[in-house]
Amino acid sequence: MRVVIQRVSEASVKVDGHITGAIHKGLLVLIGVEDADTKEDIEWISSKIVNLRIFDDTAGVMNLSVKDIDGEVLLVSQFTLHAATKKGNRPSYIKASKPDIAVPMYEDLIDQLKHDLGKEITTGIFGADMKVQLLNDGPVTIVMDSKNKE
Repeated sequence: MRVVIQRVSEASVKVDGHITGAIHKGLLVLIGVEDADTKEDIEWISSKIVNLRIFDDTAGVMNLSVKDIDGEVLLVSQFTLHAATKKGNRPSYIKASKPDIAVPMYEDLIDQLKHDLGKEITTGIFGADMKVQLLNDGPVTIVMDSKNKE
């Protein structure tokens, strides 16, 4: 499971011109699922997302998590995070899960994030053509892969 986590002042996602999810201060999380992902990947990624200390404390030091600041999370599915670019110039998405596997994993991650954060999160619409807007705060952007826990 791959994620791109962006600390934002605000973010939103539109489908067909309608906002399906919007947040203020918090995290925009792009998520890509692969067939090898498991419940353990979901639990690890969710814990990392809600506990990453990437928000400033009163001294201006990144020492607080989205949970600590009572921030919000906007989760957006993005199969292109599993693009293979080794050969040629056209990315291959062979490692990205098909919807029959990816949708349940995505929905399980939503549930896990709600549990770990202690409140609702907002989302895009899986598989839709989405327009994502954000105001990256910092900027702070972190990439993680549950198969490469560095």
